[in-house]
Amino acid sequence: MDQVAFIVWRESVEALLVVGILYSWLSQSDAGRRGLPWLWGGVAGGLLLAGALAAVLLGISSWLTDTGQQWFQAAMAVAACALVVQMVVWMRRHGRGLKSELETGAAAQVGGQQWWGLCVLVAIAVAREGSETVVFLYGTILSSQQKGDVGAMVLAGLGGFGIALLTFWLLQLGGRIITWRRFFKLTEILLLLLASALLVSATDRLIALEALPALIDPVWNSAGFLDTSGGLGKLLADFAGYRATPALSQLLIWLAYWGVVSWLLRRTSAAPASLARTAGASREGLSSRS
Repeated sequence: MDQVAFIVWRESVEALLVVGILYSWLSQSDAGRRGLPWLWGGVAGGLLLAGALAAVLLGISSWLTDTGQQWFQAAMAVAACALVVQMVVWMRRHGRGLKSELETGAAAQVGGQQWWGLCVLVAIAVAREGSETVVFLYGTILSSQQKGDVGAMVLAGLGGFGIALLTFWLLQLGGRIITWRRFFKLTEILLLLLASALLVSATDRLIALEALPALIDPVWNSAGFLDTSGGLGKLLADFAGYRATPALSQLLIWLAYWGVVSWLLRRTSAAPASLARTAGASREGLSSRS
């Protein structure tokens, strides 16, 4: 349940950020305020699209055989892992300019009185966050084989959304302790750890299906001092992919995951610095010619 609450919390804060930026910008002028109903229409449309995706996933799962469900659940865990990494990389690239990009897109629609365009812009933004939440939750719940009742999961999701509202309010207030930069840094680390857990859970299923060779099983046995049945061991298993008795193939895939993630993050972090140096050189060249 803690994973459910975390995912809903993180994705809800990001969705609230997008809607909050557009709402604040539209509220500043009479022309913009006429677009507020279209803003909320876009929010509703995005949520409906995310709900439709959830219905499709549940329908596909119900049509499959037991073996087919194992394959589907492994595929969903891998897809959720890839989506997490893609989202983290995307936020690193576009996070700083997100506000200006949204406002520029909204200005183009408002300036031309194209309210349907504004509605679609918001729907796409909200649907993106909603679909990510659906895939994350689906992959996480299936991969961890949680058999808890639906009511408890709903309560965890509502709790995560409630905390998201509080977090968004605190972030809007600003301050030295809780800032948007620190929020995204912290949740970025937690999301990447959760993605590694999803990937390891997919390897569990693939090894059970004999689609992935174990190579050596187990490589070690640390259950004596850190078991995954409860406490810290279970927390590490749920959020970081820890296994007390890992197979060698699992360990190699886990190490490869962190190698690829580290390379992507270094590459993404180096891109803005490279662009800044290029822009600086261009300015210097122009000033010298003048």
